Amino acid sequence: MKILQILPEMNVGGVERGTLDLAKYISAHGHQSVVVSNGGTLVPLLEEQGTKHYTLPVHRKNLWTALDCVSALEKIIRDEKVDIVHARSRVPAWIAYIACRRTGVDFLTTCHGYYSQNIFSHVMGWGKLVIVISEIIGRHMIEHFGVQPENIRLIHRSVDLDKFKFRERQPGRSDFIVTIIGRITPLKGHVFFLKAMAKVMRQLPYVRARVIGDARSDKQAYKESLLLLTKRLGIEDKVDFMGNRSDIQQLLAESDCLVLSTVTQEAFGRVIIEAQAVGVPVIATKVGGVVDIIEHEKTGLLVLPEDPDSIASAVLRLINDRKLGDAMSLLARQRVEEKYTLDQMALKTLAVYDELKHSLNILVVKLSAVGDVILATASLKALRDKFPRARLCCLTGRDSAVILHNCPYVDDVIIYDQHQKDRGIIGFWNLIVRLRKYRFDKVIDLQNNTRTHLLSFLCMPRASYGYKNKKFGKLLSHGIPDDRPGLSPVEHQFNVLKEIGIVYNDKVRLELWPRQDDLLFARELLQGEWIDEKRHKIIGINISASERWESKNWPMKSMAEFCDLLAADNIRVVITGMDKDKAFARELAARTKSRPALAVGKTTVLQLAALIGYCHVYVSSDSAPLHIAAAMNVPVVGLFGPTDHQRHVPPTARIKVIQKNDCAPCYKTTCKKKENSCMKAITASEVYLEVKRLLT
Repeated sequence: MKILQILPEMNVGGVERGTLDLAKYISAHGHQSVVVSNGGTLVPLLEEQGTKHYTLPVHRKNLWTALDCVSALEKIIRDEKVDIVHARSRVPAWIAYIACRRTGVDFLTTCHGYYSQNIFSHVMGWGKLVIVISEIIGRHMIEHFGVQPENIRLIHRSVDLDKFKFRERQPGRSDFIVTIIGRITPLKGHVFFLKAMAKVMRQLPYVRARVIGDARSDKQAYKESLLLLTKRLGIEDKVDFMGNRSDIQQLLAESDCLVLSTVTQEAFGRVIIEAQAVGVPVIATKVGGVVDIIEHEKTGLLVLPEDPDSIASAVLRLINDRKLGDAMSLLARQRVEEKYTLDQMALKTLAVYDELKHSLNILVVKLSAVGDVILATASLKALRDKFPRARLCCLTGRDSAVILHNCPYVDDVIIYDQHQKDRGIIGFWNLIVRLRKYRFDKVIDLQNNTRTHLLSFLCMPRASYGYKNKKFGKLLSHGIPDDRPGLSPVEHQFNVLKEIGIVYNDKVRLELWPRQDDLLFARELLQGEWIDEKRHKIIGINISASERWESKNWPMKSMAEFCDLLAADNIRVVITGMDKDKAFARELAARTKSRPALAVGKTTVLQLAALIGYCHVYVSSDSAPLHIAAAMNVPVVGLFGPTDHQRHVPPTARIKVIQKNDCAPCYKTTCKKKENSCMKAITASEVYLEVKRLLT
């Protein structure tokens, strides 16, 4: 793999040292490392280790500069053939995110801080995977930035034990050095540290303090206020402001105590584990990720933030009880060796890279009616066969979702409730926000309308597929023309799937997965009608199509005649339909002499599938039950009128289509002649003959 890390600068700091350590490990373990930053003192060392560095002003919070950096970074990604871009700070993350969108390269982030809740910070949660350095940062990203828990990877920061070697406390020293390390900024609590040290130094004049780290140009006034504070406290000659240093391990080895006086939620505190590795007792404020590292009075001392008295008391305690400090140092070093080594951090990070490289999140969009979702089951199986390790999700309507609840090919069914929760512009946008959390790599639009094309674009996948059949079809990254008339519905879907290497063949079939209780319900329903699937031949008949498609219905007279023809051969008939069809069912029963079993309005979709599964042949017009029968591998007689059977017939080896070519197909929901002439032309006797052929 070739990994590109991007961060503001490569100067002294925890993020910078972590980048340097990881880059070294990447190069040493057979991978290639690239770093992009604004440069800094660590660049020569980075390059000595075998990492290629590019200097870009990715630290600047300027829109035009950032846009220039996007283009430059995009070129670097393409030229270097980068596999993964790893962003470690917010401005570089924005630049990297856009460049990755343009290049299709995987993007992940590491959250090093407890970010404020604003749009500028949200990009740190947009990685396909998000590395957090402590549990509190993980909770923060989940609760306040909407990152899905399954996208979080906890990897603590580390220390290079070859550099930070454990040292025994030097006996006989006359001084006691207390060190604070970190950027000079109000968040690090230097004011409270200095006030605490003044209290200690009044009691023990031999104590000295070191302030390691410097202020940025915009924080120089704050640094000057700290220098003035030491004068006012009378400790100016006992506090050394040492600026940024590259010899942190040596300075720690000379220290007797490290204080971390942060006043805000500390993300982790790398300097804590560095001090513990060297054997320096640590006093830290009880904030943020610090509690992940320090067990109070066992591996360090925890104090309240913004409390100089607590800090002073803890320092005095260590001075007066050297055995406590030694015991904590030994146990802390042991914990560092167990949990915070460079090898552990780098190995876990490489595992995340490998997971990211091989992960694939796919969304299939199919929002329409039950029958159309059943037709999509063949596509779902083909996708699972093609991408066995992918996370495959399907977005569908509330009424259709039940079809996929037991589907072995789908990992998650996402419901689009367009009449309630997802209704209107706000509801639609909330749906988009939900979908973005899945970090989809591919969106496959099998619905292909204006709304779903827009949805596919706003989900922000790396690639989207569908038909460019409407003006929003241009938003699809891999849109194809809908220029092959006469394809069957499943072939029509596979024409899209061909763009990702999936080819249609004659073995493609629909599937449904009724549960055991659905099968039991269907059997008991038949038994209630004195029908035994082992002794009787059973023919199922769908009584009508949807309310909208009155023109698809087979005339009641023909259906009644057909039922009586079957009964004359001692064949049992089961009439299926929805609640709306109960009046039709009563009319049919009144017209027949044979009194067929009525299951109209008595089943759910999967119970209907189970019931049809017990039939020896099923007869239906062009509607969902026809697709259900095909999915249950039951022989089917399809009665087609106003719609073209070539475009709507389900794939199955055992189907007979009857369609009269009077004026069909017209695709009119109601017959202009007001007599459904195309359906009326289908006689009971010819349907009967086709059923008999399928029974043999």
